Amino acid sequence: MEAIQRYYPDLEVKQLQQFASLYALYADWNVKINVISRKDIENLYVHHVLHSLGIEKMIRFKADTAVMDVGTGGGFPGIPLAIFFPEVSFRLVDSIGKKIKVAQAVADSIGLTNVTTRHCRVEDEKARFDFIVSRAVMPLPELAGRVKKNIRTEQKNALPNGLICLKGGEIQHEIAPFRKQSLCVDLENQYKEPFFKTKKVIYVHL
Repeated sequence: MEAIQRYYPDLEVKQLQQFASLYALYADWNVKINVISRKDIENLYVHHVLHSLGIEKMIRFKADTAVMDVGTGGGFPGIPLAIFFPEVSFRLVDSIGKKIKVAQAVADSIGLTNVTTRHCRVEDEKARFDFIVSRAVMPLPELAGRVKKNIRTEQKNALPNGLICLKGGEIQHEIAPFRKQSLCVDLENQYKEPFFKTKKVIYVHL
């Protein structure tokens, strides 16, 4: 939690309480369903929560924006973003039912009313959203092809509607097809922890 409070000192009390509740919830669920590497649960706040919040370094979603988190697993980046943006709605989608069960249970436990979950493949989700977010679920060109149908045409944010992904390592080949319609934020310039040295936020206008 110390890292969250250091980088985000203006959070409301309710948001701080929600973030603070995540460790015990994920630690408990992780015993039953392995949603986070058992070696990594101690790094929950930096490697998972803070990493998820890196998306706000690309965009501050306006109220009533609708976002779909594809391949959310146990709720990343969707749940930290839903805490951070309480006036934005989030649909968390994953093809693995037991992981969606964890995401829904965590959202319910901390009182997130702006989160819905769905156990399905993204190809089967027909609803439309302003933005699609994901954390390294598949190569960008493949993901873009699967979610283009889900992007709304009406615009309300500073960036045109599109896809925002958390990526790491060498990604030039992935963004090459989108060179003229993409933006990149290097998270090593936003957060000082060594974990973020190769981490990036990639936006693609679809």
